[in-house]
Amino acid sequence: MKANLRVLSLGAGVQSSTLALMIAKGKIPMVDCAIFADTMGEPKAVYEWLSWLEKQLNYPVYKVSKGDLRKDMLDAINGKYKFLSVPLYTRNAETGKKGLLRRQCTADYKILPVNKKVRQLLGLQLNEKRKKGTKVEMLMGISMDEVYRVKENRLKYITNVYPLIELGMNRNDCLNWIKQNNYPTPPRSACTFCPFHNNSEWRKIKENKEEWDSVVDLDRLIRKGTKKNTDEVFLHSSCLPIDQVDLKEKPEDQYNLFNNECEGMCGI
Repeated sequence: MKANLRVLSLGAGVQSSTLALMIAKGKIPMVDCAIFADTMGEPKAVYEWLSWLEKQLNYPVYKVSKGDLRKDMLDAINGKYKFLSVPLYTRNAETGKKGLLRRQCTADYKILPVNKKVRQLLGLQLNEKRKKGTKVEMLMGISMDEVYRVKENRLKYITNVYPLIELGMNRNDCLNWIKQNNYPTPPRSACTFCPFHNNSEWRKIKENKEEWDSVVDLDRLIRKGTKKNTDEVFLHSSCLPIDQVDLKEKPEDQYNLFNNECEGMCGI
């Protein structure tokens, strides 16, 4: 059955940008549109890249947002919301035991706004049921080296499609394709304050003083971000204030503590 809608989920990182440009050049079948979910926390370089990318595409790019994730984190600490949706690191001040808060930001700030826009594009009103047989193809910019991120969409009428994996392309293949076609190199897409940054990524953020100062300020403000008075909350897995961390350590060290990283659409 032919899909009613064919959509690119655009994270504006290396893989999804490659996919977007391949579609524009006819290397991959055309989409009806791309959708970019904005947490309002991306580095300036990503927004500049997205502005450039839109001009290269021959199909519309819709920008959607649930809101300002950074502001919502602070509002949660001040009691406006029940819990922090970002997977921040915790350390018990008495025992030293470390932990990780629940991860909900990808679903709330990336997936749900995209799905909401899909419903709008299908002409569905709030709470209106879709017509029987409605089909949507959602193209995801995930490559061979990220195959663990391949998942079925939770909505039965949306089928996730992975063209880069079908082509056997990894991240380096995407970078090579970008270079061979004389495009500039895309930046990595992720919130400036994402707890799953490795140390090399934190160093990159630190190169922009305004963004780094904002990260340091946020890290300080979230310290008492749980209901447990004995727990302290941190952006870095070392459970140290971010401006006190030795960022010259191996970049993989931060991931190894919890064997985890951002699973969703942030970096695609």
